[in-house]
Amino acid sequence: MIEINNLSKRYGLFKAINNVTFSVEKGGIVGFLGPNGAGKSTTMRILCGCIGATSGEVFIDGKEISEAPLELKKRIGYLPETPPLYPNMTVNDYLCFAAQIKGVPVEDSARSVIDRVGLSDVSDRIILHLSKGYKQRVGIAQALIHNPDILVLDEPSSGLDPAQRKEIRTLLSELAEGQRTVILSTHVLAEVEALCKRVVIISQGQIVAQDSISALQQKSQKISLQVARPSSDLEESLNSIDGVQQITNTENGRYNISINSDVREQIAKVAVPAGLLQLTPAASLEEIYLRLTNSSQPISQAQGETQ
Repeated sequence: MIEINNLSKRYGLFKAINNVTFSVEKGGIVGFLGPNGAGKSTTMRILCGCIGATSGEVFIDGKEISEAPLELKKRIGYLPETPPLYPNMTVNDYLCFAAQIKGVPVEDSARSVIDRVGLSDVSDRIILHLSKGYKQRVGIAQALIHNPDILVLDEPSSGLDPAQRKEIRTLLSELAEGQRTVILSTHVLAEVEALCKRVVIISQGQIVAQDSISALQQKSQKISLQVARPSSDLEESLNSIDGVQQITNTENGRYNISINSDVREQIAKVAVPAGLLQLTPAASLEEIYLRLTNSSQPISQAQGETQ
């Protein structure tokens, strides 16, 4: 659905992003991750048509955004990191105003989106007096007011407490149902693991990984094994497998295994007589993220680029 090809943006001599290339299929939530200053917001602003690129192309269903900006912007809802709110307006008046700007039926659109994002109880309140969580909901509502099929969210849970984050997470899951595509930028990796099946990671203006979370974990070269009956014989058998490099015995029958090839099937066969309980990737998304963004170099085995 979305194709970004060799996207670059310069500000004078500073290159914010450099030859950024990735694709997003229709439907579901994609996590867009990277450190501060990596180029996430710049990429999202170009995708939404807010700023132009120095070079490169953005295609939505085969149409380039610079060639059909008005048509494609109607299909995109954008929530920047700082929601574009008018604090002295009521929630209802602000969303009616947003509907008017987007060229959709004012009263019906505002009423529909207020119900959808859970703002009915505060619709007549001044935005200035709302909690941070409700302000974020109003920001999401303005992005949804024209019922777009692409939703781009930059740090939607920034500054929220755990309960408010859970509310926003539930809302995003509901919004992604059906054919709507959600691109989510956040530093809260637990949110990404809960919401996203696929991630794109950017560092120093370049894409360093794009794949499903499970695929990135499988390519992390670490496996966690748990058995009911740990023994030295089991360790010896595991060490004899070609591809197993190192085994660390922790506790409760858990082993952390470093590998240099996909030997999960061989490990499972050896572990079954010992009462195999669990065999999963040992690397967390946080470990993968830190390794990729610290190295700032695309890693051929770990980036898992889809062709």
